[in-house]
Parts: sequence; structure tokens; C-alpha cells
Amino acid sequence: MEKTGLITGEDGLTRCFWHGGLEDYRRYHDEEWGRPVTDDFRLFEKICLEGFQSGLSWLTILRKRENFRAGFAGFDFHKVALFDDGDIARLLADAGIIRHRGKIVSTINNARHAVDLKAEFGSLARYFWSFEPGAEERPASMDYETLRANPTSPTSVRLSKDLKKRGWSFVGPTTVYAFMQAMGMVNDHIEGCCCRPQVEQLRAEFVRPA
Repeated sequence: MEKTGLITGEDGLTRCFWHGGLEDYRRYHDEEWGRPVTDDFRLFEKICLEGFQSGLSWLTILRKRENFRAGFAGFDFHKVALFDDGDIARLLADAGIIRHRGKIVSTINNARHAVDLKAEFGSLARYFWSFEPGAEERPASMDYETLRANPTSPTSVRLSKDLKKRGWSFVGPTTVYAFMQAMGMVNDHIEGCCCRPQVEQLRAEFVRPA
């Protein structure tokens, strides 16, 4: 793993190192991370949870994800946009999530702006996927050193700036790039990972929102 960023599991498959052999984390790596997403609620959920993850490990968030979904109405941003002080108090009392007032308030704020975004673009998916980087912005190959050296990208900087201009919060370039990686806007599975060709195929067949 030290030089390649890859580990081989008991099933004989070689994967990106970061799941650490943990079953739930491996499942997330294999079944979700990097696979193209167009569902607006999932897109909103992920960008909000990436904000909650700031300063923590993604595994912490992943293991609390169902609690977050319950607390935030399945990340239906139309419903979250209507949350009030009572909902903030309820969420601050919910030990099943990360009880950070700023991040809770940010999620409600972002939901209101997500409603506006959908009204303008027709869907969050259409907006987000319009920022998909071209091949000229992507590295020639994705090895461990490249992955470690690039926690942001020119596209994540542009998207972060645009979201902030629209009033979103907790959407810095690093958070936005993690969102792009997870939602399949880029394929950052390391060369040699069993999932990389699968994701490449999915991205090749993927119909971008128009």
C-alpha cells in the first residue's frame, strides 16, 4: 500500500487503500464512491454531509448517515428549507448526528438555495454536472501520489466560488472536490483498483443531465 495506494482483500480483489478493510467502508467504496449520480436528493445529501465531515473522517459520517437522513427529512431540500428554530433545537439534541450548530444551520440555508437552484436550472443535477471537468483538467493517470497531492481542482474552485456567490456555505474547494469524487464527476479510483474500470464504463455510458 505504501507506494501504490492499493490493498488486496481476502476476496483477492485489489482496491484503493482508504476503506482500510472495514466492511461498511469497503461496501461504500465498491458500490457508491465515484459512480455517477443524478438524483437531486442524493446530490444535496452528499454535499451537505461533506460539509459535516469537515474536520472529521468520512467513516464517522457514513456510520451516522441513516440518522442524518432521518433528521433532515431524507435530504429533501424542499422540506429542509422550511426548517425553523424548533428543528434546529431538535437536531442539536440528536445524538445520532454531528451536533454542530453552524453545520446544521448551514444545511438549512443551503436547502433554501437549492430550491432556488432547481427553479433556475430545472434540477440540481443539471447545475452540478455542468461543472464536470474536461479531459484537459484531469491528470494523465491516477496514482497514489496524484490522489494525495490534489485535494482540490480548478473545477472545484470554480464550483465552490459559484455556490458561495449563490449563498451556500460550508462548500470550500476541498469539500466540493470530495463531493465531485463521490458523485462520479471524476473517477479518482487509483489505477489498479478493481472499481476503476467499472466506473470508467459507467461514466462512458452515462447520459449527462441536459
